[in-house]
Amino acid sequence: MSFNEIVNTIKITRDFMFNFVKEGQVVLDCTVGNGNDTLILAKCVGPTGKVYGFDIQKEAIERTKEKLACENLDKHVILILDGHENIDLYVKEEVDFVIYNLGYLPRGDKNIITKKETTLVSLEKALGLLKEHGVLLITCYIGHEGGLEEKNAVENFLMSLDQKQYNVLKHEFINQKNKPPILFSIEKSKTGGKK
Repeated sequence: MSFNEIVNTIKITRDFMFNFVKEGQVVLDCTVGNGNDTLILAKCVGPTGKVYGFDIQKEAIERTKEKLACENLDKHVILILDGHENIDLYVKEEVDFVIYNLGYLPRGDKNIITKKETTLVSLEKALGLLKEHGVLLITCYIGHEGGLEEKNAVENFLMSLDQKQYNVLKHEFINQKNKPPILFSIEKSKTGGKK
């Protein structure tokens, strides 16, 4: 690993995806945004896998649809215009991988943000859907109003998880300015089972 490997949370998150997500898996993007992670996930799971993608903004869903269609990856991606707190209404199977990018839609309305109340509901449901040895990633953007409050709520929730059931790691740059995002990675252990 070289010095340029640990540049930001986006790079770390993408490394996680490329190293963990495999062909044929079922994965969940709880905040599709501009579709960048959804696109990577669709490539990783291949035509035999499945990607569920959620967003509350039609603009985000449309941007993601376009991006997937350009690369002919839209056949095994299910995009849902709804809040991530409702994932259990659509996803009825266990998933191998879950990702969240909390905050607002880049190049979108900065007044529309993820909220701690719905995020915590979603996280609990996502952990229930996660398979044994599955991984869940949460990137918390904290530079906007409400971002730090949401990050603190997420962190408190994750700290309360039973260490016999989950491994939780916090990735945080401590020498960077401008409030860099914080990444949490969660692995569901073999003894965790379904909640």
